[in-house]
Amino acid sequence: MSTTASDPLATLGALPGVPDAVDSVRKAVDRVYGHRVMRRRSNEVTAEAALRGSRGSAALAGADWNLEEVRRRTDFSGEDEARTVGAALRLTAEAGQLLSVWRQSPLRVLARLHLVAAGGAAPDDAVGRPRLAGEPVEEPLIEAPLPGADEVAGRLEGLSRLIIAGSAAPALVTAAVVHGELLALRPFGSHNGLVARTAERVVLIGSGLDPKSVCPAEVGHAEQGRAAYVAAFEGYTTGTPEGVAAWIAHCGRSVELGVRESTAVCEALQRGAA
Repeated sequence: MSTTASDPLATLGALPGVPDAVDSVRKAVDRVYGHRVMRRRSNEVTAEAALRGSRGSAALAGADWNLEEVRRRTDFSGEDEARTVGAALRLTAEAGQLLSVWRQSPLRVLARLHLVAAGGAAPDDAVGRPRLAGEPVEEPLIEAPLPGADEVAGRLEGLSRLIIAGSAAPALVTAAVVHGELLALRPFGSHNGLVARTAERVVLIGSGLDPKSVCPAEVGHAEQGRAAYVAAFEGYTTGTPEGVAAWIAHCGRSVELGVRESTAVCEALQRGAA
């Protein structure tokens, strides 16, 4: 992300193709919120969206479990994949509890998310804080060059200032930038992808675009596939207008696919099949 405008996020919102992506997402979200099931059973749709979003985020982190296995399982200790799915579920449950803190202290929220994701799996002194110089990072999906600890600290602080200051940018743009920056920085020793996708969710909910959390972008990221996710992210890391716009559009498509998933849930509930 490289721009010197007074409202850089709003500047990104004007990139070629981004306004169309924003408009498409807004229309998709409006459609699912207008579904008759949402008037009576929105809590059920929210719960199902959380489950499916968690499954999608875990899949991108290397634990591509069947939805019914995630639904059935009660023990997420033991093997690495089970711990990854458990971390994704915990993060999704935590996201809605942090909305009031996010706009005042996003770094505090990120620390909390990492603590929740780690769940005691990492050394205590490495949990909930940005990594120090020389500390390793475990993030097998993302192979982009790893910024040094000093750069991480500076860019996190810059991202925090942008969020606290607020922006005229559409929620999709802010969510995509938060997601992309966290993937690029990988500020923690582990679980960075899971934390980045949860932060995207926090922005989408807290912005008012998806207040009931029924449009799980994680579903769409997983449905488009790991290769497409990485390719779009690599475009973001170039810092070019084209690369950043393509990443925002990818995130927008992910939200739309999440909307499609929840619309199917609404239809199933309406038929009495779920």
